[in-house]
Amino acid sequence: MNPKIQLIGVKKHFGAKKVLDGVDLTIEKNSSLVVIGGSGTGKSVMIKCVLGILRPDEGTILVDGEDVTHLSGAARDKVMTKFGMLFQGGALFDSLLVWENVAFGLIQGRGMKRAEARDIAISKLAKVGLPEDVAYLSPSELSGGMQKRVGLARAIAANPEIIFFDEPTTGLDPIMADVINELIVSTVRDVGATALSITHDMVSARKISDRIAMLYGGKIIWQGPTGEIDRSGNPYVDQFIHGRADGPIRMAVKA
Repeated sequence: MNPKIQLIGVKKHFGAKKVLDGVDLTIEKNSSLVVIGGSGTGKSVMIKCVLGILRPDEGTILVDGEDVTHLSGAARDKVMTKFGMLFQGGALFDSLLVWENVAFGLIQGRGMKRAEARDIAISKLAKVGLPEDVAYLSPSELSGGMQKRVGLARAIAANPEIIFFDEPTTGLDPIMADVINELIVSTVRDVGATALSITHDMVSARKISDRIAMLYGGKIIWQGPTGEIDRSGNPYVDQFIHGRADGPIRMAVKA
């Protein structure tokens, strides 16, 4: 059986800066992989390469065994129907009602009639614990935690096979972050999706993952089952997961 997603030797440069320098990563079907790493290590660039927003300079990206590295037009659009995404910060449209945000991809991407899309949106909002009256509010009327829930409802609106989570708990207090983590686990299970998340929040990483991989220096320097990360034997991983200032990872600090 093919892995759901596979990156082989993926490289991406921006000028002289090597952001991805030969990323090898395999995500099995119906699994939940979290990629950890500090800010600016290329986690978001990696996801954008998988989605086709950015094109790798070198390497191959496979989805269900199909090479999607250089797809464009209708072929890329077809592959994209497999994906849902929870964006960092929610990324909701202020000019649309909550239900219209959740149903955006159904209406704009799939041509679904508004009434049908609204019913689906309301059902997805219920799955993330939001009552129907929230559907008719604007995003500005919602708390940060509620906006994340709406973003999660949008991510699962079309019952995607693959869901990406970009820093899903950023900006949330610890209790709300735990609520969102629980929702991610339950909704991914309910939808039967494969999940790829990127975060620097180790509490979230441990909660929502089956496996964890660490991106550093443009490469995956460690990957394994979540339960093994505390005995990875990798000094970079050890420093990161314990949040220590001292270690092989050096942060650039301006005087």
